[in-house]
Amino acid sequence: MIRAIETAMDGFSRFSGLAVAQFYLLCAAVTIWEVISRYVFHAPTQWAFEVVMVLCASAWMISSGYVTFHKRHIGITVFYLMASDRTRWWLDLLALVVGIAALFMLADDTLVRALEAVSLVERAGSAWNSPMPTVLKSILALGAVIYLCQLLVNTNRHFFSFVARSIVVAVAVLLLLRLVSVAGVHFAGEDNLLGAYHGMMSGVAEALDPTQIISLRDYDIATVSIGIVIALIALMMTGMPLGVVTLIVSIACALLFFGPRGLYLVSTNAYGLLENYPLVAVPLFVLMASILEKAGIAEDLFDAMSIFAGNLRGGVAVQTVVVAVVMAAMSGIMGGEIVMLGLVALPQMLRLGYDRKLTIGTICASGSLATLIPPSIVMIVYALSAQVSIGDLFMAGAVPGLMLALFYVIYVLIRCALNPSLAPTAEEAAARQGTSKSLSSNRMAAVVLSIFLITCVMGSIYGGIASITEAAGVGVFGAILIAAVRFRFNWTMLQNALAQTMTTVGTIIWLILGAVSFVGIYNLVGGGDFMRSLFSGLDLPPIGIIFVMMAVLMVLGTFMEWIAILFITVPIFAPVVVGMAPELGLEPEWAAVWFGVLFVMNIQIYFLSPPFGPACFWLKSVAPKEITLQEIFIAVLPFIGLQFIGLMMVLFFPEIALWLPKLLNG
Repeated sequence: MIRAIETAMDGFSRFSGLAVAQFYLLCAAVTIWEVISRYVFHAPTQWAFEVVMVLCASAWMISSGYVTFHKRHIGITVFYLMASDRTRWWLDLLALVVGIAALFMLADDTLVRALEAVSLVERAGSAWNSPMPTVLKSILALGAVIYLCQLLVNTNRHFFSFVARSIVVAVAVLLLLRLVSVAGVHFAGEDNLLGAYHGMMSGVAEALDPTQIISLRDYDIATVSIGIVIALIALMMTGMPLGVVTLIVSIACALLFFGPRGLYLVSTNAYGLLENYPLVAVPLFVLMASILEKAGIAEDLFDAMSIFAGNLRGGVAVQTVVVAVVMAAMSGIMGGEIVMLGLVALPQMLRLGYDRKLTIGTICASGSLATLIPPSIVMIVYALSAQVSIGDLFMAGAVPGLMLALFYVIYVLIRCALNPSLAPTAEEAAARQGTSKSLSSNRMAAVVLSIFLITCVMGSIYGGIASITEAAGVGVFGAILIAAVRFRFNWTMLQNALAQTMTTVGTIIWLILGAVSFVGIYNLVGGGDFMRSLFSGLDLPPIGIIFVMMAVLMVLGTFMEWIAILFITVPIFAPVVVGMAPELGLEPEWAAVWFGVLFVMNIQIYFLSPPFGPACFWLKSVAPKEITLQEIFIAVLPFIGLQFIGLMMVLFFPEIALWLPKLLNG
């Protein structure tokens, strides 16, 4: 019986995840219709925005089962991988138990809010006046329940003994019965068995009110902040999914400050995330990149550039940088770009006789440009957190991104000129390979269309023709057209791209949800004001405070994922930078944009920096076995130096980042 339930839950998670992945294609279609309706028929619609938000929220929440079943959630696994098998078993159990506790409390409170919304039929209050709030609150509760159920199944599978499995089943029954009783009491009242059970569980919750044991209101915010940092770091080091870490810390803060009623703050912050329309651009850009990847555009771009490389020594390395820039402008996802370059460029450069360290460093550094060159996913999330214009931030990142690419090209050419043995010319490479590169007409057309697509997507954003989300929607259908021209578009390819998008976004969204809840509660209890006063009390000049912030980001980058760093630091750092804008010689509205570029450049350095640089691990995953991780770490060091030079230039000369957005804004 239990095994049948496990199988059924696993099957539901797989099916529901793949099913809701189709919603992203529907989001793109609805977004395209809104663009056509506005510009062709001069009849802008309101329903399109609300439908897209509901579709995306549904995909984000319902995919939680799929992501949890496949264990795709993001965690810091460096220390976890160093542990023994027995220790890993205990760490996995800890993550499961903490995750169950966090998701149960979230599901319990969001279910109450959802049922209230259903009874009232809450509406958006817009021109269309759809019941969007009701649907979003219901979807949030459903996603938490699915996540919880899959965690319970995973926990039961984690044990081997009958006694342990029986305990897990008993706990699962009690928790799920509580959720059923919440719905039962709402619709049927308390004069029944479910009502009695509901009353008993509510009494237990009140008796276990943590504020009766320890209330964080009795402590100063400095002590609380230190405790929060210690808790975050300790939980992260276990390898626990970062979304669970931030969610359980936010729940603990809510309970210890406000008691059981504080859970309302967590669910409210989580619900606010689902209403964030610009966030819809993230899955649409990911889908665009996935389609282009499956269509083989990276290989086409690389082969096209090799034709134009000429007899330049190190030309293949230069073309790798150029292809990386183009791919960054298509995707905004660094991990996927490095893997693509590792699969396409690495074998070819090694086969042609390029120096291994130069090859490895060029690929890692070029791939990391996706964090800075729009449409960067890091920039989108930063803009939402710092409440700045995504378009302005995109424009501000373009010039520094191209500047770094130019640094890489100059470095490669100088190294090859000083030591010709590091890289062959195109003629030497052709002689060594015994073949010459050529592109069929459809492959060349795909390359031209890809560059045209980038121009249209970015141009529509910069020109104010379309919003970031609308441009991403257009990009999805542009990618489908390119795949068709490439003769790679088919049902299987599309489903693979949708599944990849669902998994990628599903791993990010719960981390964002937990981080948003945590930051909201921390700011509510005075944490943001405390941190701002802490920085202002350092008695340093403004540029010195910026240096301290950069140092904090670099330290956090040694052991923490970028998205966790972003949501923990940006809501605190950005207002401080805006407040110092006059002393920095900047206008307040541009200070947060400038700091956003600095933040992203710091993240770019973190992506490459040993011992935990993700870019190095991503390349290692597709590199030949003879290439060691130590060799990769050594190879990226000169490029980290170039990145640091670029960071200092933007730090001391803000107009490098700001002149283009200022120019386009008039």
